[in-house]
Amino acid sequence: MRKIGYIRVSTQEQRPDRQIIGLEDLCDELHIEKVSAVSRRRPVYEHVLERLQPGDALVVWDLDRAFRSVIDALSQAELLRSRGVEFEVVNLQVDTATPAGMLVYTMMRALAEFERSNLAKRTREGLAAARLRGVRLGRPPKLNAAQIAAARLRLCLKETTVTALAAEYGVAPWTLSRALRRRGKPKDRAV
Repeated sequence: MRKIGYIRVSTQEQRPDRQIIGLEDLCDELHIEKVSAVSRRRPVYEHVLERLQPGDALVVWDLDRAFRSVIDALSQAELLRSRGVEFEVVNLQVDTATPAGMLVYTMMRALAEFERSNLAKRTREGLAAARLRGVRLGRPPKLNAAQIAAARLRLCLKETTVTALAAEYGVAPWTLSRALRRRGKPKDRAV
């Protein structure tokens, strides 16, 4: 079994010494990356994941050195386990190859799932409360009521096309069409 160490620091100025010292005696090889955890691409991390074989172990010093969040760590650990790769967090003494490490991992996973569910519930409740207060949710409309009314009139009089009007307003044709549908047709007035 190979133990592959992944070390990350967020900036070029930061030093990975503490992580190197903590992992060098435990790992067969170390891979160091200097990039923010929230970066879209982490080439060294991606390379390490590609190299891991069944029976290997990914070793990190702390969860935040490899992952964006506890939830990210747990989902990545689950993917690794499905590939037959163990996962070890040295500073937390979590080694999924041992019964005690698996217990801690399982408890962390349960807590993360609980927090994810609570977060989703709080979000739904917050959105519902905002709607009750009359808050408009989502993106602001690209066209105001006057623009939509003017567009409807010009289209009814066949002065222009949806495509030409959309270009005039600086929106996509489907945006104008959707706005016209949402505003509905003007109601017939009794004379």
